[in-house]
Amino acid sequence: MRYGPMFGPDVTFLGVPPCTLEEPVTYADADVVIIGAPFDGGTSHRPGTRFGPSAIRQACYLPHDGSRPSLAMRVDGLRDLCVYDAGDVEMFSGDIERSLGALETAVHAVARAGAIPVVLGGDHSIALPDATGVARHHGLGRVSLVHFDAHADTGDIEFGSLHGHGQPMRRLIESGAVRGDRFLQIGLRGYWPGPETLAWMAAQRMRSYEMTELVARGLDTCLTEAFAIAVDECEGVFLSVDVDVVDPGMAPGTGTPEPGGLTSRQLLDAVRRVCYELPVVGLDVVEVAPPYDHADITAYLGNRVVLEALSAIARRRRDAAGGPPWNPHQPLLDAR
Repeated sequence: MRYGPMFGPDVTFLGVPPCTLEEPVTYADADVVIIGAPFDGGTSHRPGTRFGPSAIRQACYLPHDGSRPSLAMRVDGLRDLCVYDAGDVEMFSGDIERSLGALETAVHAVARAGAIPVVLGGDHSIALPDATGVARHHGLGRVSLVHFDAHADTGDIEFGSLHGHGQPMRRLIESGAVRGDRFLQIGLRGYWPGPETLAWMAAQRMRSYEMTELVARGLDTCLTEAFAIAVDECEGVFLSVDVDVVDPGMAPGTGTPEPGGLTSRQLLDAVRRVCYELPVVGLDVVEVAPPYDHADITAYLGNRVVLEALSAIARRRRDAAGGPPWNPHQPLLDAR
């Protein structure tokens, strides 16, 4: 039977149909399967992201009717794609290895079925099973990773553990699931990590865009450069979005806020570009922590990140099918 949510009511993402991971027939025709990962056992500071999946699913003032026409992209990401919600994976915060293993199994099942897994976090430790589960299907080292975050998440051992929300990117590279030279990080800033970890990152040939570089060169220029790296010798792209990449004035509900980040508009535009221009085969949205949110600001942002991604994927597929290509300069009411 469907497990449903770990916390809160059993609602699906904006009313899309439910499915059951243990019953592949329930999502055999899926383009996208949404998975909740209500886990905050890897946090180093403020917990609370276990409530993120429920908040992201519900954060919308419009009817939860399984439809969201995009004004910008001129598609309906929830209807032009076949989208299901599998509910939450059971993730006990007291056992991080068991929890991450269960999530990897779920993500791999979705990828193996030919669908794109969209994982709602949860803290960023879940990026390890998310990207690994996708890479197991598409090929280890054949999936690049585009990572929006204030933090590099490349720590080694924290609080005596190899796993946590500050370490998944190192574990991904060490395991061979993702190549270091196909790892693109956008939005880093602040005062962590230290020189030793930065040296390790450089040795892996990671490309990390700190906010000063993004401001000096322009976000669009840096994204274009990163995209060229992401598609070189890789079959697909995994997108990982930590909401703390956005300035905490616009995303206060997160466990490790770092001032001086992107605006919410910049993040949404960037996610749209990633999912429209690149062959995205999986994504996660992490670190939404409702206990520290104000007026659901951060939950709404997480919800819109998912919608922006799905709209762009739908538009990419429509254009690939031979329709008139999307024109971002076209006025809203033109040709209506």
